[in-house]
Amino acid sequence: MSDSENGRRLHAVDDGLLRRRAAISDLGDALRLLVEHAAATEAPTEELRRAAERIRQAAAPLGERVRGRHDSPTADDMLAGVRLYNPVTGAGSALAPPLEIHSDGDLSIGACTLGLAFEGPPSFAHGGVSAMLLDQMLGYAVGHSGNPGMTVRLDTGYRKPVPLLTPLRLTAQVTGIEGRRVTATGIIAVAAEPGEILVEATGVFVALRAEQARRLFGQAIGRMRQSRAG
Repeated sequence: MSDSENGRRLHAVDDGLLRRRAAISDLGDALRLLVEHAAATEAPTEELRRAAERIRQAAAPLGERVRGRHDSPTADDMLAGVRLYNPVTGAGSALAPPLEIHSDGDLSIGACTLGLAFEGPPSFAHGGVSAMLLDQMLGYAVGHSGNPGMTVRLDTGYRKPVPLLTPLRLTAQVTGIEGRRVTATGIIAVAAEPGEILVEATGVFVALRAEQARRLFGQAIGRMRQSRAG
C-alpha cells in the first residue's frame, strides 16, 4: 500500500471514529434529558407506563451488541484519556452531569450543573455526588501534574449543601508528592460565589507499579492495542 493510500485509510478511520464519538455524545445528551425529565416529571400514571414501554423498545436494539467487562469501548482511547462513558465527565454517559474540566497552570478547574436526578436532601445534591465530583477533579489534577495514580484515600468535608440547577465551579490542585504518593485538594463552590466553599476534599493517590497496572488493566489495554493494529 502506498503512503497516499495509507494516509487515506487512516483519514477514513479517523473520520469514522469522530462520527461515532459524535453519535455517542448525541445519545448521551438524549439519555441525560430522559433521566432529568424522568426525575422531575409529574406526568399522569398511564403516560409513565406508555413512556416505559417506548423506552424499552428503543433500548432493545442497543443491547443486541454489547461489550464485556474487560472490553474497552471502541470509541475510547484510554491511553490518551478519552473516556466517553466516564460517569462524571463522559459525554456518552447518562449518569454524568457531565463535568467539564480544564487546566490553568497548576490549577484544575471544573464546571457543571447538577439536575434533579442528583437530588439528596430536597433541592440539594446527594453528598455522595459531591464526593464523586471531587474524586474526579483531584484525579485530573494529579494526572495533569504528570503523576497519575489511583485513589487510596478521600477525605471530604461538607460545609454547606450543594444546590441543584445552579452552575458550579470546582477547583483542584496537587499539594504534595512523596515518591509514588501524591496528595491533592479541591473544593466545590457556586460559580457566582467562587470564594464560598460548599464542599472540600483531600485525596491521596498512588501510582501503580508496572505489574499492578498489567494485572488490573492488562486485558483492556492489550485488546485496545490489538484493535488499533487491526
